[in-house]
Amino acid sequence: MDDTEFLARSDECLGKVAKWLEDFDPDEVDYTTGDGVVTIEFADGAKFVLSRQSQMKQMWLAAGARAFHYNWDAARDSWLDDKDAHELFPRLAESISEELGHPVKI
Repeated sequence: MDDTEFLARSDECLGKVAKWLEDFDPDEVDYTTGDGVVTIEFADGAKFVLSRQSQMKQMWLAAGARAFHYNWDAARDSWLDDKDAHELFPRLAESISEELGHPVKI
């Protein structure tokens, strides 16, 4: 994937996550966006960060004590973890569910 496609795909990913987070109660989950980053903040002070890593052409998710690196997979039309090939969005929902103590879906 070239730089232009990566930028478009990563912007789409970050935008989807930010749009999804709009529906949460801000007292439970709040978020901020910046250039290539969505920071998710919880009422207990915990933070998750989803960020674009342009040099690696990856999306990185730091969720608590865990970190994941995702590559774009055109065949599956999805961001997949570079270790076990799980998808980014379900993992993000799972991590947020664990932090909140109740299930959420993206």
